[in-house]
Amino acid sequence: MENDAVTLCCPNEYCQSANPLTHKFCQQCSTPLPKRYLWAVGDDFSPSHPGSILADRYLVINKSILLDIKPGLLPQIPELEDLEKIRPYLKLIPYRLHIPQVYGILNLGNEQPQAEILLLERPPLLVDPSITKTSLCISLDDAWKEASSIRQIHWLWQIANLWQPMDIQGVVSTLLDPDVLRVEGVLVRLLELRFDRENTPTLSQLGEFWRQLLKNAKPNIAPFIQELCQLLMDGKINSSSQLIQILDQGLKQLERFQTTTIKIYTKTDSGPVRPRNEDACYPSRDTLITKPPQDNALAIVCDGIGGHEGGSVASNLAIETIVQEVKELTSVTENQINPSLILYKLEQVVATANDKISQQNDSEHRQGRQRMGTTIVMALPMAYEMYITHVGDSRAYWITRHNCHQVTLDDDVASREVRLGYSLYREALQHSGSGSLVQALGMSKSTSLHPTSQRFIIDEDAVFLLTSDGLSDFDRVEESWESEILPILSDKKTIENVGQRLIEIANTKNGHDNVTIALVHYDVKYSEPDITITVDISQVLADTELDPLDDHQKTRVLTENKTVNKTVKFSQIPLQLFVILGLTLLAFLLGYWFKLTQLQSPRNIIPSHSPSSSQSPP
Repeated sequence: MENDAVTLCCPNEYCQSANPLTHKFCQQCSTPLPKRYLWAVGDDFSPSHPGSILADRYLVINKSILLDIKPGLLPQIPELEDLEKIRPYLKLIPYRLHIPQVYGILNLGNEQPQAEILLLERPPLLVDPSITKTSLCISLDDAWKEASSIRQIHWLWQIANLWQPMDIQGVVSTLLDPDVLRVEGVLVRLLELRFDRENTPTLSQLGEFWRQLLKNAKPNIAPFIQELCQLLMDGKINSSSQLIQILDQGLKQLERFQTTTIKIYTKTDSGPVRPRNEDACYPSRDTLITKPPQDNALAIVCDGIGGHEGGSVASNLAIETIVQEVKELTSVTENQINPSLILYKLEQVVATANDKISQQNDSEHRQGRQRMGTTIVMALPMAYEMYITHVGDSRAYWITRHNCHQVTLDDDVASREVRLGYSLYREALQHSGSGSLVQALGMSKSTSLHPTSQRFIIDEDAVFLLTSDGLSDFDRVEESWESEILPILSDKKTIENVGQRLIEIANTKNGHDNVTIALVHYDVKYSEPDITITVDISQVLADTELDPLDDHQKTRVLTENKTVNKTVKFSQIPLQLFVILGLTLLAFLLGYWFKLTQLQSPRNIIPSHSPSSSQSPP
């Protein structure tokens, strides 16, 4: 990079000091300096050279990789009518583990053929501490030949799980583009989305695409993949749900050659300012569990809500209920594990806990702010799988040797706006009440509760962190994972010491709330089998319906308008106000329709709203 004078502006609005790019904290006020690398979408995008600065803000690392050197400022946001062009990104935010999200737009005026460039955050990049060597993660095709047999099937499994939600949003073509399919260790990550044309891709085309990987497949799984591709091309596999179940059987065959040791450690603290601790955890604080020898492993973090110690009652009641229910769920042997059934049962367990808290609220005549509730995030490791279920804003993070990924999406107003396709996430965060919860346990009957359950395949060492917002607020996890949690994977720190250190970070750098964490460490050893695996695919197909829709493979969209705020009591909105708003909206739509009949629509992917930008006629 040629421009050595470039500096990173402190995001603290009261500081805004210039800092060297390699610094992690502001040299004036010690505020963390986020490094937001962005991917510029568009084949026509061609900045002058690395080291140049675009729009007085974005440093060019190479052709399409940019660094925001003013991360404290809100990016330029597309106009409301332009959101339709990027709505698939927004609605697929539950899959952000694999799909980058829209950061904003870059307006280049008349300097480029495409005046406005879409910027994506958290693209699949390998970031070097020197900043200058940042590059794209390796493509799936290039990484394939060096991967283990279980990793190869695992990558296909991830693609299969993305097929249905991306098909619904009209971007499933992405999964057939080798340039877009990247891998970051265990994870398949997409560079950007490709919009489907007139003919939507089919599973038969996916079979043809996967067949190209066959020549470098591990010999012990090559016959299985060959049969799978042929059945896809012949139309014998007619749903992604069937495809996932077949790949699950392949993974189950390989799991016999993987040895997994799991450690769980929990810790909770009231924090420096709160008089009592309304959080709760399982196992109880300062407990270390190792599986084996223990038969069962379960981690839960709850953040209680409600006055007069109600939060403490709710969080402990939730844990007491869930632990008892999950014991029955984990009594099955590994050969009897049914992933879809476990996901369903976990949500039912959470619903049971919700109803117990809600019933106690009703029996004690609790209303408004006095109504007690709790968030929850829990991790259930089973064999080579991890099941995560959550409600509220307590989070789960997945730490690998390559990165730290938040795998849960907060049940708050901001996230709901993005899920519904109404707003970019960073824009939604600016709105009043963006952090208010849209759901928590105990606030209403379970018929209106929407827990989120996810399933992950673990084929390498990993750490899962469950935490209340006492730690996760202000991006403390993203700031400290590399120095504090990652050393667990290299045996440089014990899980107990890391747990203690995370509590210290929460209390000293945040300190506004109770804090509770649970760490789940996977130690994985895999031996490549010297036998060819066999799967009775015809039997799997016979056991499935023609086109079942698995709710756990769909994009979940919460449509309820009710919010749960930890301190605010909501009042009812008068009916007259809805009438006035409705008439106003109708007048606006009529005026907008009339305007559209007078104007031509622009051709750009993201139409310009700058007077200096050029637009092409339709």
